Amino acid sequence: MNNLNQDIRDKLKRLNIFEKLIVVNLVIYLTGLLLSLLFNFNFNWFELPSTLGAFIMQPWSIITYAFVHYDFWHFFFNMIWLYFIGGMFTNMFSAKMGLNVYFLGLISGGLLFLLGYNLFPDLFKSPTRLVGASAAVRALLIFLCAYMPSMDVKFFTFNLKLWYIGAAIVAFDVLGVLAGIKDPLTGNAGGNLAHLGGAILGYAYAKQLTKGNDIGKGFESMMDQIAGWFKTSKKSPLKTVHKSKKGKVAGFSEKEFGEFNNQKKIDLILDKISKSGYDALTKAEKDFLFRAGK
Repeated sequence: MNNLNQDIRDKLKRLNIFEKLIVVNLVIYLTGLLLSLLFNFNFNWFELPSTLGAFIMQPWSIITYAFVHYDFWHFFFNMIWLYFIGGMFTNMFSAKMGLNVYFLGLISGGLLFLLGYNLFPDLFKSPTRLVGASAAVRALLIFLCAYMPSMDVKFFTFNLKLWYIGAAIVAFDVLGVLAGIKDPLTGNAGGNLAHLGGAILGYAYAKQLTKGNDIGKGFESMMDQIAGWFKTSKKSPLKTVHKSKKGKVAGFSEKEFGEFNNQKKIDLILDKISKSGYDALTKAEKDFLFRAGK
């Protein structure tokens, strides 16, 4: 039994941050399923309500709603998306940045959901509740689409630009909001509104990051501080020297971040050349490659 426990712990340590999130979601989903079968229990206090009065009574739901899934297919597709998008994300960015985008995306989705139902009550007629990780997953996807829009993604037998996929998904979400407003009984206006909130966050985060601004640093510092409350402090006889983080972007110096950005652009252009030839490059891409070569 001890060997089995150790084996499980070792495997969990090897998971990337998004795979760990999938495990957390799976445990919560199975726990909820078991409790609902045995005691007719659900996670009402973790769902995000659409009315401000109810939200004030459970403010933690702006985060916890994303870990609640009742429908198997809702849970399954969210986790499948998270697995593949998370794999792409961790190949290029740090785990902390991934958590920033994920949690800020779910918060943004929840806030847009609340704003829609409370600023436009005549459009979003019936009160409802929000559950699911879709807004957080949308934030990750649109972040990648906005950060490297020219990247090719294999789709069956042909290639698609990454930004085409992002634009199509956002368009479907807009149509979903409109359909839900028109027919609240069969539509899902609230869920699609939350998707758009996550997408807006992902787009803004990526665009600011290309300019050297990591808009998630404040959130990251707050989470580090909260995590520090639960760590046992050990006194050390050695003096600790704190280095200033001034000028850091996403954990890199400004010079390192610029080189990182340029290398990513070069990789994408070279990948395009290998697939479609040099003539397929735009004038801007040819100029950039020429300057990089110098």
